[in-house]
Amino acid sequence: MPEHRTIRSYVLRGGRVTAAQERALAALWPHYGIDRREATLDLDRIFGRHARRCLEIGFGAGEVIGTLAEANRDVDFLGIEVHRPGIGRLLLRAAAAQLENLRVIERDAVEVLGHDLADASLDEILVFFPDPWHKKRHVKRRLVDARFVALLAAKLRPGGVLRLATDWEPYAEQMLAVCAAEPRLRSLSPDGTYVARPALRPPTRFERRGERLGHRVRDLAYQRRDA
Repeated sequence: MPEHRTIRSYVLRGGRVTAAQERALAALWPHYGIDRREATLDLDRIFGRHARRCLEIGFGAGEVIGTLAEANRDVDFLGIEVHRPGIGRLLLRAAAAQLENLRVIERDAVEVLGHDLADASLDEILVFFPDPWHKKRHVKRRLVDARFVALLAAKLRPGGVLRLATDWEPYAEQMLAVCAAEPRLRSLSPDGTYVARPALRPPTRFERRGERLGHRVRDLAYQRRDA
């Protein structure tokens, strides 16, 4: 198991939590939220069934995971996020849509992957538009590095898929390099680089912002090799 880095990939920025989101966090968290536990999470018990499992890391306002959970109720979705306004928004959406195939964790993704999730427990992992940390002195804070990709590969079942996206070219190149170096993953791109934008990903506010700024969005996809 790779060591867990001490440098965090995020900063808890001050964001306004609306009154409705506060109510959702208080009333809906007991149903949709997963608090830290000493033992590895039993996802079959948490979701009340055995099904395909998809994890989204850093779901932001919940556009992707909310849309996918509504459209694919035969799949269980687990989301990790640290920013409370986005969590509150997703909880409101989940309650309105009566989603029973969605659960949320409010903690550092590296910690969750290292301590809470069993190996080979996920069919798909989504990492869309993580903070690019543009400045050179902040590159060390980027979430997607070799150790993180090794953790992701360990959590995927054989045949499971890792999908990533960014609108920051230097970060895309870093993602390519570290994923290509992970022996348990193989690229789903014919030339080993980028793939077409997957139909499953609805446009997020981060993507729309990048497009307004003239940034090209780059998607990557990798499959877990058979053991």
